[in-house]
Amino acid sequence: MAQAILQFGTSRFLQAHVDLFVHEALAGAAGAGEALGGITVVQTTDSADGAARIAALASGGGYPVRIRGLAGGESVDRTVICTAVREAWQAGAQWPELRAAVAGEVQVIVSNTADKGYLLDERDGPAALLAASAAPHSFPAKLLVLLHGRWQALAQAPLTLLPCELIERNGEVLRDVVAGLAREWQMPQEFTAWLAQHCVWANSLVDRIVSEAIAPVGAVAEPYAVWVVERQPRLVMPCSHPAIVLTDDLDFYERLKLFLLNAGHTWLAERWLSQGLPAGLTVGAAMADAELRAGLEDLWAHEILPVFDTLGPAAREQAQAYLVDVRERFSNPFLDHRIADIAQNHAQKKQRRLGPIVALAAERAPQLAQPGLKAALASSY
Repeated sequence: MAQAILQFGTSRFLQAHVDLFVHEALAGAAGAGEALGGITVVQTTDSADGAARIAALASGGGYPVRIRGLAGGESVDRTVICTAVREAWQAGAQWPELRAAVAGEVQVIVSNTADKGYLLDERDGPAALLAASAAPHSFPAKLLVLLHGRWQALAQAPLTLLPCELIERNGEVLRDVVAGLAREWQMPQEFTAWLAQHCVWANSLVDRIVSEAIAPVGAVAEPYAVWVVERQPRLVMPCSHPAIVLTDDLDFYERLKLFLLNAGHTWLAERWLSQGLPAGLTVGAAMADAELRAGLEDLWAHEILPVFDTLGPAAREQAQAYLVDVRERFSNPFLDHRIADIAQNHAQKKQRRLGPIVALAAERAPQLAQPGLKAALASSY
């Protein structure tokens, strides 16, 4: 029997984020609220790693999530056995069951399908609507066929889609991809209207470092976790939890992460490249280096936090509180986060992570010099 929550993706991130939140809600953990029920996890690809995770999840014994890092100045190292996943399916092998589940019990659909998850596949076409036992190839096509079955069976039943991919306005992007495919397949206008107007496509931001997988299933994660979801009418969440934030200003939370955490990482990568620092340097080691730490703190204090000042006292206060968490996360003694990994695609990351800070300052605080950010943007590294 399918569960109320359907999850596309078997990643270690979801295991230690959404799935763990639902587990804690179901278990009555301190601070967690109620959950809709258990989770059905679906492997959307044919990867061997995913198949191994599905097999382990299907055994029903739960899996370990090891939480390691700093929280409130204290060292944390504990393990939780997560039992929220009650069913584990492979889309290609269990497509009929999946179609029946979405047409019936499912109230919330969660996804994390990696960078290429929203790409279409030219092999998919309208014939997929009639293929009872053969799943389409791409995730958007799978979702379109499943939602069409839902529309035919339970058109008025509430349904919320909560994508967790790291894509700006991810709910709207996924909605537009699926609706565009529906038009391409010349599906009924009533159905495409239902997709846009009845289904709730939630924009969200996820933030947790899940550093390692535990074979065959399980994960190692930092203590910090947040799932920020943009509030809208008829939104249904899989559970209530202290790490879930409903907001009317998702853009602000995206700026917090981009301007303080992501920009901090990219500034360290710029120093690593420009100064020829050791190949194996980690973020934690950089935080323990007096010169690097002082430079990063100066960047935060004099080039980034003043931008939050322009957004009002509450914004500055939230930014300072978030920065306390960022410092602990960067100093995590259990995490070997190599700056060489952060420095991949550095030129593009600089424009995406540092450029918006300088642009907002130019608009709202033109007197702010920002020499460090501007030098990094102008460099050839």
